[in-house]
Order: sequence, then structure tokens, then C-alpha cells
Amino acid sequence: MSRAAVIAALAVPLLSAFAVAQAPPSGIGRAATPADIRAWGASVAPDGTGLPAGRGTAAQGQRLYGADCAGCHGDRGQGIGEYPPLAGGQGTLASAQPVQTVGSYWPYATTVWDYIHRAMPYERPGTLTVDQTYAVTAYVLHLNGILPADAILDDRTLPRVRMPNRDGFVGDPRPDIVAHRHQRR
Repeated sequence: MSRAAVIAALAVPLLSAFAVAQAPPSGIGRAATPADIRAWGASVAPDGTGLPAGRGTAAQGQRLYGADCAGCHGDRGQGIGEYPPLAGGQGTLASAQPVQTVGSYWPYATTVWDYIHRAMPYERPGTLTVDQTYAVTAYVLHLNGILPADAILDDRTLPRVRMPNRDGFVGDPRPDIVAHRHQRR
């Protein structure tokens, strides 16, 4: 997964909160209202705020992954051609050739769920149900050795998943961002 894709997935919850306060500088269009933002779907924060109720297992996810994801990301998450690998890469970030995958790079499992739900499958983004998204997320985390094969994910268990690179990012010290982060809790 590219660094830009990860940044975009992490930025969505913050951007949606600030969209209402922004006036269109060109005078064309209008600022998004809270109703507009809700219509685009839930914003899921790293702490799990915004996750919808639902559940899925790694076994269910394996079937969905085979049908909807393996064509681009490979049957074991190894990536194919221009499509990035999803699995592997642990321990490579400090090397001369880092491999950025869900298991090596992403700091929060909740943002993996959010990205899959919004942007995948590539040719039909946003078409997975909530339960299907939990299942595919469970399977991708299983491919990375983060969850066991019998894992069940839901809105309570997903935020508890500790990603290997959780501490690999520097927090944003800007006062307005820190204040916004504390208001959400």
C-alpha cells in the first residue's frame, strides 16, 4: 500500500470534521453539511469511534478475499504487478528496501477496516457490506500473522487489535489537532 493511500485513509476522519468549517474559496459550490458527510458513510477513527455494528471471521474473509481481492493482491497477499502487497514486510521499514504492507506499516487495524470499506474492491469501491468488511479485514490481518485463523472481528474487538507498527508514527503536536483528538473521546 502506498504511503499516500495510508495518509489518505488516516486523514478522512479529520477532514470530515473540518469540512463544515471550510468556505469554498472560489465561490462555487458550498461547504459540506453534517448531513452530506453522514451520507458518505461513517468516519472511523483509530480508536474505533465510528465503527458500525457487525462481525466477520477470518474464514469468511478468506472466501471473500479469494473472490474480490486475490486477483490484484495475490492469493497470499503478496501483490501482483502494480497492485501492492498486503502481507509480509515485517522488520523491513528501517531497511534500504522497506516493504510497506498492512502488517508492516499500518498503525491501526481500524483504519484498515475503514480503507477496505470505502475503497475496495478496486473495481467496485464501497460495495462490501459491514460484515463483509469485518471478514476481509480479519483475513488480511490473519495473512500478516496478527490474528489467528479463528479470529472474529466486530466493533468491540477490532479496536483492541495491536498492530506491529503502532508506535512507528510521530503524533501531530499542533494544538488544534490535539484539542480535536481529545474532543472525540
